[in-house]
Amino acid sequence: MMTLYSGTTDPYSHRCRIVLFEKGMDFQVIDVDLANKPEDLAVINPYNQVPVLVERDLVLSEANIINEYIDERFPHPQLMPPDPVMRARARLFLYNFEKELFAHIKDIESGDEEKADKARITIRDNLTQLVPIFGKQNYLLGDDYSMLDVAVTPLLWRLGHYGIDLQNQAAPILKYAERLFSRPLYADAMTPSEKAMRK
Repeated sequence: MMTLYSGTTDPYSHRCRIVLFEKGMDFQVIDVDLANKPEDLAVINPYNQVPVLVERDLVLSEANIINEYIDERFPHPQLMPPDPVMRARARLFLYNFEKELFAHIKDIESGDEEKADKARITIRDNLTQLVPIFGKQNYLLGDDYSMLDVAVTPLLWRLGHYGIDLQNQAAPILKYAERLFSRPLYADAMTPSEKAMRK
């Protein structure tokens, strides 16, 4: 059985839990309090970070690597495109999400209000650039739910928690977010701490 060491409020761990639940497979999740990490986490991952996936002798870290492994190991439903060109585009999208969206979260959480305000504006503006996509399709890669949607969901869930206020022209993003949150297994993939982020 796969075991995921998952941060209770960590957006990257949230991604991995979404994929595990979408696949409907046997797995266990070990919730990790990021302020009080268990000693065995540092043993299996020298960076002492979550998420970490353990399966027999295999130990993987980094959310995108973990999720691609799960997708290849359990191909139904397939979350990465089967076509090599589209798969390369999806990976580029994922890389851009890290640089343009998720890299700024640490500034929001830094306690430095000047840095946090700049980070909020950057994330808001970069999310707003996705708006034209949703005039033509339901999801980021077309009409099928994919790994790109998985990747951005934890950020969209945490907008209020991070103090990011999308402007009126970003209404299609908020409709898209509600579509993601209404997926049947989405609530199952959340920890109680994550559910509380929307209250």
